[in-house]
Amino acid sequence: MKTWTTSSGLSVSSILSGRSNAYLIGTRTGNILVDTGESGAYRRLSRNINGSAAPGGSLQLLILTHTHYDHCQNAARIKQQENCPILMSRREAKYVQKGYTPLPRGTSLISHMLTLLGNQIGPPQFGYKPFAPDILMEEEYTLEEPGPGVRVISTPGHTIGSISVIVNEEIAIVGDAMFGIFRNSIYPPFADDRREMIRSWYKLLQTRCELFLPGHGRPIGREGVDRQYQKSLRKYGQAALEFS
Repeated sequence: MKTWTTSSGLSVSSILSGRSNAYLIGTRTGNILVDTGESGAYRRLSRNINGSAAPGGSLQLLILTHTHYDHCQNAARIKQQENCPILMSRREAKYVQKGYTPLPRGTSLISHMLTLLGNQIGPPQFGYKPFAPDILMEEEYTLEEPGPGVRVISTPGHTIGSISVIVNEEIAIVGDAMFGIFRNSIYPPFADDRREMIRSWYKLLQTRCELFLPGHGRPIGREGVDRQYQKSLRKYGQAALEFS
């Protein structure tokens, strides 16, 4: 398991990788879990939480970058076992009450066809146990306890309620706002709103973060994010990507 440490002493550990990534933020007063992976990874997730937790710190918060099954299928179980609140975007609250979040649009012909097929299958394959979130954020949420130095920002595009976790303005945990599985691209194969996603890259670049940890694949450096953003500017034009 890889661990990064910020200049103020906060740690970020990769505690789940493979099909989906999950991360544990270690603070002086407790630990914050970001995403949970699929149900089949629960044992490994639980074991790695215990193995990576900051000494003396319990799991005090679960943050969901968005509510697709591969990021939240263990959320209900984690909440019950650890007795910790769940923070997520208000924009996706309606989905978790039902236990199913529609799959996003494909950004290529192949991924578009996969989305159509997946949404036909629906909850039997891509659902999760419904749960009740405790903290519903809008555009930004700054943590006081646990996690001074940790804030959460809205980064929609992949889904309407996608959010990212900013740790000490040095490390960003970005969910599926970008992918680390392709050699020369961070562009996700799925996104409900491509231009909104690119605007979210801009927001993330406005932080001082040098490391971006995606929900799938390898860590991404700031240079790679900026390169992809500049490429998208040339494709769409500045005016098309300006914030309203």
